[in-house]
Amino acid sequence: MKTAIDTNVLLYLLGDGAKAATARDVLAEGGIVSVQVLNEMTTVCRRKVGMGWDEVRDLLGLVRERMAVVDLTEAVHDVGRALAERYQLSVYDAMIVASALVNGCERLLSEDMQDGLVIEGRLRIQNPFAAA
Repeated sequence: MKTAIDTNVLLYLLGDGAKAATARDVLAEGGIVSVQVLNEMTTVCRRKVGMGWDEVRDLLGLVRERMAVVDLTEAVHDVGRALAERYQLSVYDAMIVASALVNGCERLLSEDMQDGLVIEGRLRIQNPFAAA
């Protein structure tokens, strides 16, 4: 099953405990991430966590080694804008969902979006921490 990963799941790599272990498992399984996810991770790591640029680069390098990175394109933007309206998603979440759809994913792992929601009849949102 082709899987996309949301920013909030990967940010748990920075911590300890059950959610960090789940995030490491998700990373080990691989999948895809949108450039949007890399941008959001960079912002959170710099502004909220206070990481230096070297630390951010190392974290993003780890993610990029394990995940296929997909571009934000005009087509992804158009799909994302429509999804934001239809499903009442934030624009940023909609771009991640659109990247998953455009790239043929069947599931999107996210802690913040509605667990079990099926987008466009083919992409299921799953909270990987629901059982943790």
